[in-house]
Order: sequence, then structure tokens, then C-alpha cells
Amino acid sequence: MDISIIVPLYNEAESLPELKAWIDRSLRGYSCEVIFVDDGSTDNSWAVIQELADQFGSPVRAIRFRRNYGKSAALYEGFAAARGDIVVTMDADLQDSPEEIPEMVRMIREDGYDLVSGWKQHRKDNALTKNLPSKLYNWTARKVTGIRLHDMNCGLKAYRSEVVKNIEVYGEMHRYIPYLAKNAGFNKIGEKPVHHQKRKYGVSKFGMDRFVNGLLDLMSLWFLSRFGGKPMHFFGTSGILMFLVGFVMTVWIIAAKLYHQSHGLKFRAVTDQPLFYLALLAVVLGVMLFLAGFVGEMISRNAEGRNNYQIKERI
Repeated sequence: MDISIIVPLYNEAESLPELKAWIDRSLRGYSCEVIFVDDGSTDNSWAVIQELADQFGSPVRAIRFRRNYGKSAALYEGFAAARGDIVVTMDADLQDSPEEIPEMVRMIREDGYDLVSGWKQHRKDNALTKNLPSKLYNWTARKVTGIRLHDMNCGLKAYRSEVVKNIEVYGEMHRYIPYLAKNAGFNKIGEKPVHHQKRKYGVSKFGMDRFVNGLLDLMSLWFLSRFGGKPMHFFGTSGILMFLVGFVMTVWIIAAKLYHQSHGLKFRAVTDQPLFYLALLAVVLGVMLFLAGFVGEMISRNAEGRNNYQIKERI
């Protein structure tokens, strides 16, 4: 099998027949399968998928969730089911063009990329609610991840099969699959400008909250990639620094009080100084952070996947 095309969807019944026909036209000459993942649709999307499975063209496989779990869950199940040498993901709303797929496949086969991400240079979305927030989001993602992609969250992507079989997409981390791939050791990540169409049917299933959630997910993913296996390096270091700051402040306050007292100078009681309580707070927080790192380290050391490493090849 050359290509597995994974299409996560939620209430996209109107667009599915047109999308399937478009895929078949664009991928003549390739051995491919289309995997629809119905993320708990409440319209007749599943009935449409069943009809498409009985038609000629690229073979159709499908997965149906009992309820809506989100795009990451749909991609996780699609990746597990994919049998092609190259796996392609695309949205079901007809905004991604299947005609871009052959070139993305060529980039993987001939140019040696592990992952090729689409770049919607000219978006056909609302500039205020989609384009400007997307630019800010992608700028932040580039700075944090170090991956020079203009459109990290583009739904149209192509991967070597090994990539999707060695990463875990969970929560809402579908936005950061290139970063997950990089952390798994797949460093050759490319980009291809792709044509973007206006939505033809229905409405977008994502609101403005996805940008806030996306930023929080990015911070979580960065933290886990840096300190997930060594929490003491973060919490322990922060705790020691906090403790030292509080300890030095406390010693300085007490020493200043004793100096003024011994020289007959006017002085304030240590407990009358707000700075003393801030110093105590810093000491307590430092101890708590250090203990948090210690507990995190024990949890990490006893985790089942602590020695799961990505092995590229053996001799």
C-alpha cells in the first residue's frame, strides 16, 4: 500500500462524496486507502461513509466514535489503522486540496523528508478571527519549538509511516505533531505551500478558544519535552534558588537588626518588617518546589515507559 489518507470529520456529510471523488481523481496511479474517522457526528456522515465504502475507487475504511472526542483522538486511531508506506492527513471540509498530495509524497520519497507540512500561504478565512490569530500562534510556535514552519497546524500533512507509528497524539496535541515528531527523533521536516479553498458546506467546528488552548498545550509540550524525564532539574533548581534568596534575605534582616542594636542605633523588630515575611515565604516555597521535584523524580523513575527509546536501526 502506497498511501493511507486519514480524514477526521465531525458533521461533514455534505462534503464527503465530493472529497472522495476528488481524492480518486488526484491519486490515479497510486495504491491508496482512505480512512474516515467519524468523531461522533450527529448528522448522517456515517451513512454517507457506508455508501462510499460500497463504491468503486480507492478502498474506504472507517472508524466511528460513540461521541465526540476531538481531532487528536481521531488522528490517533487513524494512525494506528494506517497501512500505507506514507500517511497523509487532511480535513474533510474541502478546504484542503488532494491535488497537493502527489508532490508531498515525492518530497518524502525523493527528498528524504520524514514529514511534510502544508503551508496555507493565502488563507480563505476571516482575517480577524482566523488569519491574524493564526500568524501570532505560528510565530510563537516557531520560537518555542525551533521548527521553522509557517503553518504548524495545517491539516494537510504527509508522513513516513514510521513517524506516525512512533508518536502519541493526545489531548489537543494534533496542533503540534511536527514537534512531537521532532522529539521522537524525526528531524527532517519540510514544508510545501498549498492551495486553500473557502469552506463550501457547513461551518467551522473550532472557535477562538483554540488559540488560548493551543498556547497552553504548547507550553505543556515544551515543558514535558524538556523536563518530563527529569523533573528535579526544573523543580529542584527553582526550589534551591528560591530557598537561597529567602535564606539570604532572612540572614540580612537579622544581621542588620543586630548591628543596629549593638551600636545603639534605632532599629525595627524583625517581625515588624514585611520583607521578613517575604523571605520566609521564599524559603517555604523553595522547600515545596524541591519536594515537588523529588516526588516527580520518583514518579518518573517508576513509570512504565521510562526506558522506551526510539531506535532507528540495528546491526
